[in-house]
Amino acid sequence: MPTPKQTHIGSLIKRKVAQLFRKDDGATLIEFGLLAIPFFAIIGATLETAFFLLASQVLDGGVDEAARMIRTGRTQGSNYTVTSFRNEVCNHLYGLFDCSQLRIYVQPVASFSSASFNSNVVDPDDASWTSAESFNDGAGSSVILVRVYYKWPTYLNFFNFDLATLPDNTHLIGAARVFQNEPF
Repeated sequence: MPTPKQTHIGSLIKRKVAQLFRKDDGATLIEFGLLAIPFFAIIGATLETAFFLLASQVLDGGVDEAARMIRTGRTQGSNYTVTSFRNEVCNHLYGLFDCSQLRIYVQPVASFSSASFNSNVVDPDDASWTSAESFNDGAGSSVILVRVYYKWPTYLNFFNFDLATLPDNTHLIGAARVFQNEPF
């Protein structure tokens, strides 16, 4: 047999539920309908921007770690290729990227001041890659330029929010390092 307190709580709950279903003015529903789309658009844009910035930082860190292999001479004489370097970069990307889509450019330069970070590696009209990948890790004490690019996909392209800078709805992100090899 229920106690008076249990009966009171049960009847209170029944009354509140009945009041909820009795309201038929719909003001709350209309307000939610008006605010939901912009609210979720802002949340989506914030998340997409956050993932884009996270990906940029992760790529930068991955290139830094992989470039250490070149700087210390561990790639010398071991038939290191673009694919080998791509795999080394991918080991530090935490699964955020499709590693087969990374573009790798490693080349010696005459000096630090002559290093060019030319990012014209993508055709702005059709988003195709314009130059072939390369891997030349130089000799001891060489100045090396390492560039890695990735076309990051964008998904939210409405309300004038568009991270895409290329016609295929992607944004080119890149990471670069210029360093002098150790004298190995």
